[in-house]
Amino acid sequence: MERKKDVTELLNGLKEDDRFKDQIVYWHTTPKKEAKYKEMPAALDDRLIHALAKKGITRLYSHQYSAYEKTGNKENVVAVTPTASGKSLCYHLPVLQEIINDQSSRALYLFPTKALSQDQKSEMNELIEEIGIDIHSYTYDGDTSPAIRQKIRKAGHIVITNPDMLHSAILPHHTKWVSLFENLKFIIIDELHTYRGVFGSHVANVIRRLKRICSYYGSNPTFICTSATIANPLELAETLTGSKMNLISDNGAPSGKKHFLFYNPPIVNRSMNIRKSAALEVRTLAAELLKNQIQTIVFARSRVRVELILSYLQDIMRPIAGEPAVQGYRGGYLPTERRKIEKGLRSGDIMGVVSTNALELGVDIGQLQACIMTGYPGTIASAWQQSGRAGRRENEALIIMVASSTPLDQYIIKHPAYFFEQTPETAVIDPDNLVILVDHLKCAAFELPFKQNERFGQTEVEDILDYLREQEVLHLHDGTYHWMSDSFPAHGISLRAASQENVVIIDQSVPGKAAVIGEMDRFSAMTLLHEKAIYLHKGEQFQVELLDWEERKAYVREVQVDYFTDANLAVVLKVLEIDKLSEGEQKITGFGDITVNAKATIFKKIRFETHENIGSGPIHLPEEELHTNAAWVQATDHQAKKWSDLQMEQALLGAANILGYVAALQVMCDPSDLHVYPQLKAVHNEKPTIFIYDKYPGGVGLSKKIHEQLDRIIAESHRLVAECPCQTGCPSCIGVDSGGQKAKELVMRLLNDWKD
Repeated sequence: MERKKDVTELLNGLKEDDRFKDQIVYWHTTPKKEAKYKEMPAALDDRLIHALAKKGITRLYSHQYSAYEKTGNKENVVAVTPTASGKSLCYHLPVLQEIINDQSSRALYLFPTKALSQDQKSEMNELIEEIGIDIHSYTYDGDTSPAIRQKIRKAGHIVITNPDMLHSAILPHHTKWVSLFENLKFIIIDELHTYRGVFGSHVANVIRRLKRICSYYGSNPTFICTSATIANPLELAETLTGSKMNLISDNGAPSGKKHFLFYNPPIVNRSMNIRKSAALEVRTLAAELLKNQIQTIVFARSRVRVELILSYLQDIMRPIAGEPAVQGYRGGYLPTERRKIEKGLRSGDIMGVVSTNALELGVDIGQLQACIMTGYPGTIASAWQQSGRAGRRENEALIIMVASSTPLDQYIIKHPAYFFEQTPETAVIDPDNLVILVDHLKCAAFELPFKQNERFGQTEVEDILDYLREQEVLHLHDGTYHWMSDSFPAHGISLRAASQENVVIIDQSVPGKAAVIGEMDRFSAMTLLHEKAIYLHKGEQFQVELLDWEERKAYVREVQVDYFTDANLAVVLKVLEIDKLSEGEQKITGFGDITVNAKATIFKKIRFETHENIGSGPIHLPEEELHTNAAWVQATDHQAKKWSDLQMEQALLGAANILGYVAALQVMCDPSDLHVYPQLKAVHNEKPTIFIYDKYPGGVGLSKKIHEQLDRIIAESHRLVAECPCQTGCPSCIGVDSGGQKAKELVMRLLNDWKD
């Protein structure tokens, strides 16, 4: 292995290296930051102070002190500070002090992932051991054995779990958890920023159910939330918890000097502006760092990419440093494997790790020196979380973001000011989404009967309860709604989907060993899981042999073929109700309720390398209907008269491609959470219109935010297309099938009209 270099020495080498220097398009350095300390609070127990001192903590950072002070006054708090700033002490200290004062006190910790739960349990148990008091801290998840579960219910001072377990295993069986709910003093919600969109909307309703049960048992717990930096942490925390919160954002933790490099791979096809694969560039950069003994984490957005980059780096490093030098980390690995990798990173035995965003959250993996992102993670908040994995505590660090050819990546890489100066994105949730709300009202009624005129959180729900009574799910007796169905409602409700009618994907490659390998929403299933479709899972190809639409099951078998399938979807979109409309000279923008009727018609088999059509077939599926919300922009009569139908159609198609990506960027969601649909003559107005709508039944608030920011989204889309170096349109701006030589020019003209 080469002589170990420090980060500064390696950076100087990158500046001079012909392989890399021209691709580094921006170099940003953040200076070292000193810590802001406060002395230990006087009320803190001496044994707890002694335990902290053994871990090298003799003073608190300013934000840790503020959290302790406010929660001591029973005030709810949300602490917003960067990765590795000691956020966990914001909740560990108040919780442990409360239990020391009163051994009957209980706390409930909610983490979005199992890995995070395990990590926090280890940290908590180390502290408890040093304190020397009998405090029981347990993780309660799908891996917890039945014998331990009973012990946790009776004697767990601190119960560490995730929202899914709280929803399906704790709240429905609250009578077994009496000691927890009667004495619950604190509810901890870590990584608050992950609770957005459909998942966040579900969790907000789970919290409503939790508070309702706490009230029934006579407890009124204090909420302590922690979050990465987002634009609206206070709003999100208050919407999620339904409680008044106090914001703590004065970060007192120190940080080392950080070098942030934006890296754009070289162009391999100039006319189409197609760049070299981000994954190929990442493996070269990572290999360079690892050979120089720079401990590195590589993030990739998909499991397949993780495995590809990992296998390449292992091949390079195995002869130099041995087998364990580089490891992978993603969902699907066993808990024991994950713990072993985390320990190896902390000890330095593992030089590199390739991970999905599973390691984006606060699992302690020690002091890595470098972080490489394979593509923009999707939000500024996630990018800062990932970059925070390098240079933890006070070390100098290197972060490299390697762009792909997608519009989102190219926009970020060419507009560093957007990334470094922009307020991070707004997290959007809608707890009152009708589909989600009805599901959780069923769960809540199963848990405790509803009184007439009782609110659910702050929401009036009597109309919905009456509807459920008409459906013979509830029974009204003496002013109280009682659960009367035989079914167990929480069991059939996933917190990760708005509609519970997802299609389950069953692999039957091995006779007699059918296994569920995934699920998909019905709208997507029409084009991706029809019979004879090629479905990709973990890099493997599966052919759909049977789609049982009534039972919502797709049966697949592993195959190896040299083609993929692409299906046509006939869509009819109608505006049901217009809530907002504003008219200008060149455009009209609107927001309202829509219905989308879609029917899959035919599919094509397309060869991988050449993209030639090698066959087709019909799809026999019924029409699907989706009721949701949409934002739209339409041309005025004045503008439409200047265009031929062909020109307008080309412009709409290209503009729709870029608007969808930029809209996702602005409202902090994955592009797949939105659908963008251009119409030359929309049904409701007969005008050229582009609709951007929530993919989920009832909507979760994304299109409402898009409508509020539509002028900005259009202006940013225009800028991205204008600055793209391609001649006629490309994957980085208006899409590949751009419709001819003048397509880019037409898109620019349309967006320019609309942005004024």
